[in-house]
Amino acid sequence: MSKRIVIIPTYNEKENIEAIIRKVVSLSILFDILVVDDNSPDGTATIIKNLQKDFSQLHILERKEKNGLGTAYIAGFIWCLQNNYDFIFEMDADFSHNPDDLIKLYQACENGADMSIGSRYKTGVNVVNWPMSRVILSYYASAYVRIITGMKIRDTTAGFVCYTKKLLQTINLDKIKFRGYAFQIEMKFTAWKHGFKLEEVPIIFTDRTKGESKISNGIIKEAVWGVLTMKIKSWFRKYEPNK
Repeated sequence: MSKRIVIIPTYNEKENIEAIIRKVVSLSILFDILVVDDNSPDGTATIIKNLQKDFSQLHILERKEKNGLGTAYIAGFIWCLQNNYDFIFEMDADFSHNPDDLIKLYQACENGADMSIGSRYKTGVNVVNWPMSRVILSYYASAYVRIITGMKIRDTTAGFVCYTKKLLQTINLDKIKFRGYAFQIEMKFTAWKHGFKLEEVPIIFTDRTKGESKISNGIIKEAVWGVLTMKIKSWFRKYEPNK
């Protein structure tokens, strides 16, 4: 068993899932894969189960219904910790995250980071195929988060991340409450408050070409107002220091 595992949450990703799995398993460094599928009606889970015949490092966690990105990742984190993985990754199924960059994220954590972040904004704006309106929304959302929280992270909403086992064991996953993209902010903020080392690794983000985007107005609203709520609640919460 590899000590590295990539969590890929899916809902209706039949157009992408086989290609992304085959790409990950072809990398020069061995990564196991855990697909967390939210009962996709398009047959995504069936494709994964057929691929398991060829790839022993491929695992699937099936959930009964679509219940938010954050809860999918939390379920995946718990599974990975129970199976004693040392480096646990988040990655989208749609190739917006380049699987080749998994190696760079891993190397950053192997060299001392507790969380490495595939950053679109570390060295400018490295986004392909997004309309300008969405680039502006995403870029200034991260700026807003930095102002409210005090974090120095340039890409606070990034969803391409490597966590060390120690970090995930230390933070209380039961206290992570956001379900949408604000989940990514909450994970970074919580790790930062515990004193863990967060490192941004520059990547190029390419918007999906197959399948449908899952972003919605509700997700954006959660991120805007949720950050304020998260910050206020942090004033009354004790964060055990990383040792």
